[in-house]
Amino acid sequence: MNLSVNYAGVTFKNPITVASGTFGSGVEYSDFVDLNRLGAVTTKGVADHPWEGNPTPRIAETYGGMLNAVGLQNPGIDVFVERDIPFLKQYDTGIIVNVCGHSEEEYVNVVERLNDVDVDMLEINVSCPNVKEGGIAFGTDPKQLNHVTKLVKSHSNKPVVMKLSPNVTDIAEMARAAEDGGADGISLINTLTGMKIDVDRRKFVLANQTGGLSGPAIHPVAVRMVYQASHAVKIPVIGMGGVMNAYDALELILAGATMVSVGTANFINPNATIDIINGIEEYMKKNGVDDINDLIGAVE
Repeated sequence: MNLSVNYAGVTFKNPITVASGTFGSGVEYSDFVDLNRLGAVTTKGVADHPWEGNPTPRIAETYGGMLNAVGLQNPGIDVFVERDIPFLKQYDTGIIVNVCGHSEEEYVNVVERLNDVDVDMLEINVSCPNVKEGGIAFGTDPKQLNHVTKLVKSHSNKPVVMKLSPNVTDIAEMARAAEDGGADGISLINTLTGMKIDVDRRKFVLANQTGGLSGPAIHPVAVRMVYQASHAVKIPVIGMGGVMNAYDALELILAGATMVSVGTANFINPNATIDIINGIEEYMKKNGVDDINDLIGAVE
């Protein structure tokens, strides 16, 4: 039985990775999860300088999920390269580095720094606010997305995956904009923008007022968008959004995803990724599927 997949020219032992921001760089989870079993670890977003993130409170539970406004807190690329990469290199797993920035220059600085670092690919978080364009996220305008994709590709010697925002009118248009910009792949969906109000206190629950909604509540949206995006482009897709078990992951694979990221489930069950990998193996045995690649986009 073959669980290995080829994504943008890189072979991963299985299609399961983790969603950026839900797994750190694996350090916190290594006591609970055998990182060697994962297809890849996708790191928390890293910027060209330390980010403090948003004020607290910045996480809240909701029906069927959670809201977060952490604000991409991270120690910066220097600490990341010196501390986190050596840790991950101890394990037999792929390394996907999530890159964030508030300007084109910040993206380029991180991408160029990673050119000489032994990682498998870069995932570019275009849900970051573009400070020079009034705070509008890079990934909500197809022209900006196309431009940033071209820019990052021109400075990187690694495969580039653009992480698309679901907070758009037409996800297929955004997928095509990334592909036209030279992206080697796309990943989706990032969180949906949401809000929660404390009725008794008549105050916003999050200090930031709004946050990113993740968890099972957004899974049907993710399935729809992965299907639409994967049918709009020829480049491969990493699907994510509310994946709690093997069947959720298989839904995204059948919709067209080559790989699947597990996010919010990690907070509830630190071993969720391993359970999902085992569940996919059981499904394949039960249904006589010899190669996971036969399931990619196989919905009828």
